[in-house]
Order: sequence, then structure tokens, then C-alpha cells
Amino acid sequence: MGDGMCYCFAMSRLWVCVLLVSITCRLSLTQEVAGTSKEAELNDNITIFTRILDGLLDGYDYRLRPGLGEKVTEIKTNIFVTSFGPVSDTEMEYTIDVFFRQSWKDERLCFKGPMEMLALNNLLASNIWTPDTFFLNGKKSIAHNMTTPNKLLRLQDDGTLLYTMRLTISAECPMQLEDFPMDAHACPLKFGSYAYPVSEVVYTWTKGAAKSVVVAEEGSRLNQYHLIGQSAGTEDIYTSRGQYTVMMAHFYLKRKIGYFVIQTYMPCFMTVILSQVSFWLNRESVPARTVFGVTTVLTMTTLSISARNSLPKVAYATAMDWFIAVCYAFVFSALIEFATVNYFTKRSWAWDGKKAMEAQQPKKKDPLALSKKPNNTCPAGVNYTANLTKDASISTISNSTAVQLKASETKAPDPKKTYNSVSKIDKMSRIVFPVLFGTFNLVYWATYLNREPVIKGAE
Repeated sequence: MGDGMCYCFAMSRLWVCVLLVSITCRLSLTQEVAGTSKEAELNDNITIFTRILDGLLDGYDYRLRPGLGEKVTEIKTNIFVTSFGPVSDTEMEYTIDVFFRQSWKDERLCFKGPMEMLALNNLLASNIWTPDTFFLNGKKSIAHNMTTPNKLLRLQDDGTLLYTMRLTISAECPMQLEDFPMDAHACPLKFGSYAYPVSEVVYTWTKGAAKSVVVAEEGSRLNQYHLIGQSAGTEDIYTSRGQYTVMMAHFYLKRKIGYFVIQTYMPCFMTVILSQVSFWLNRESVPARTVFGVTTVLTMTTLSISARNSLPKVAYATAMDWFIAVCYAFVFSALIEFATVNYFTKRSWAWDGKKAMEAQQPKKKDPLALSKKPNNTCPAGVNYTANLTKDASISTISNSTAVQLKASETKAPDPKKTYNSVSKIDKMSRIVFPVLFGTFNLVYWATYLNREPVIKGAE
């Protein structure tokens, strides 16, 4: 009995082991079959797409535009600006880094497959027709090629293509600098077809003019400007070869005035104030007032030259030029005012002063001349004692006369005739110059800061 139970138990364990081995084998076989099927499916997809591309490019002529002789090819475009700036005032140009997107439909590239869109390598772009887009106002354009050409190509099953590339463009920005440095500008970006007129190729904005030009939130790389907005539009130009569509995007810039206040306006203001300090100096302090006048004039000349170095050589005066010119006029007027005061001070001293002093002083009498008068002689017949008495009296009179002459010579001049006083011209200048300069500043800043910026060149 015991041997039978042991035999049954051993047999059950054997059957369990066999069952587990069979299950494991079946699972492994299932996984291998599944992996093999996936690899086969993947290989089938690659083979299908390869056949699709080979079939699309078989007999495809990339020299001919889509719809040639049947309809006009429509190119839809939009721009995403990754960085804007810098802007060069002297060259009147700006630099912009963009993702430039173009989309069009080529029915020769329609296909049927397991996917609706194919993400293709940029090398395929050289084997299909692409728009001949160029930038009308571009001075220099760079297509980035590191580490590979920064291009993207997508193909939908209905033949619609999306072609994107990253570009860095240096474009012209016409500037009107009459209001510099409180000026604003509209920098355009113009592009279109180089060879195809509107009868063959037309350009449109993908999402409408309002949403097809987008600037990244942190895309501004400007130190002297605020990027206050952008707009998009189209225009038609006419040439001897026909009518062409031109796409236009405007970027609106407003200059920051802080740099120029610190570097130009404040030094000019302080120089004018310094020139007016000379009105409070004594008019006989010729060296001090001369130094004030000449130094301030030379300082204004240097500021005027340095302010022009950062601008193109335009033929008209800017708002800063007018401010510097008025400050220069005030400084030069202060120097002329001192010359006028000094001139009249010298005239008063030479003509009135010396004559007045001479009129107040009596003519000096020579004591020797008095001793030569007949009263000082000794006539014959007169005794010596009497002569001594007369000589003594004459000597006393001579001494008293000399004392009176010395007293009159040392008498102080009339205080009304002193010439170390304040000139009437200086008194008037102390009031007139600051009032006029303050009034000019009020009018100047109220005029340029309160009015709306006039952006020329924007439609």
C-alpha cells in the first residue's frame, strides 16, 4: 500500500514538470513569432515607403513647377522669429534669425500608404521642385548647416509639402532720424519669387496676415530699441517681366532714450549751467571768467562731435542736433557777455575813472618854488634878527601847506566812483539766461515726449 502511494506521488510530480516545460516552450515560441512578425511588418513598411518614394521620383522632373500650364501654384508662408537684433544705425540695417516656412501642393507626389505624412530627409529637397524665394531688401543671408543643414521636409498623402529652414538675414531698414533719439522706425522684411510672376506663382500667408509673423517672447536682442510690434501684408510690383507678388513683414521699433540722456543731454545741460556761473564772478576776474567761457565752448564742441559719431551722415538736423545747437548758443553767448562786460569796464576805468580822480585832486605845489619867492630874500639894511623871524614864519606856512597837500593826496576817493562792483549786464544775465534756458527745455521735452511717434515707411 505504501509503495503504491509513493508511486502515484512521483508520477504526479513528473506530470507537473512536463506541463510547466510545455507551457514555457509555448510562451517562448509565441514571443519569437510575435517578434518575427513585428520585424517583418517593419521591414514591410520600410520596403513600402522605399517603393513609394522610388515611385514618386520615377519620372519626376524637378525643373517644372506643379500645375504647369494648368493652374497657378500657391505658396503659403509664415515666419517664426527666434531672435531680433542687433540694429545698426550707421548702416541702416538689422539682423533677424527666423524659421522660414513654406507650404505648397504638388499633385505629382500623391501616394497611398500606411501613414498620412512622411517625415523626409532634407536631401530629398534637391530632388523635387521648391520655390525660388528670395529677400528683396536682404543684404546678406545665411542658411545654417551645423551639424547638418537646418531644413525640414514633410510630405502628406495628398501631395502637400511643408518646407522649413532656419535663416539669419541682414536686411535694410530705412530710417528717418529727424526725431532722434525720440524716434521710431518700421523695419521691413520683403520676399517673393525671383522668376515666377503672379500668372504662375502667388504667395499667401498661411494663417492670415495677423497671425503669420510671430516673434518669440524672449527673442529681442536689442540694447537701444523696444520691439513694440509687428505686422504683415502683401504688395504687387511691376517690372518689365511682369507683375510679381511681394510679401512684407514690418517690425516696429522705438528707441530707448536713457543712454543718450546720460551720455549727451546731461553733459550739455551741466555745461550750460557751468557757463552761467561766470555771471556771479567779479567782472575784474578776467582769467577766471575767460577760463569758464573757453572751456565750456570747447566742451560743447567735443560733445557735438561725439554725438554725431553714432549716426549716419545725414544732411538734416536731428532733435539732438537742435538741443546741442541751442546749448552751444547759450555757452557762446555767455562768453560774448563777458567780453561785453569787460569792454565797458575798461572804458569806464580809462575815461571816467582817471579824469574823475584828477578832478578831485588839486595840483601839487612845489615847496622849493615857495622858497624862491621874494619873501624869502634878505634885503639890504634889514637886521639879521628880523630876517630870522620872517624865515621862521615862512617855514611854518610852507609846512602847513605841505601838510594840506598831503592830506588832499591821501583823501579816499568817492565810494560812488569805485570800479570793483557788479555790472548791470551781469545782473540782467543772472536772470535772463536761466529763464530762457529753462523755457527752452520745457518746450523741447514737452514737444518730443508727449507726441505720438511718427513711423515712416509703414503702410
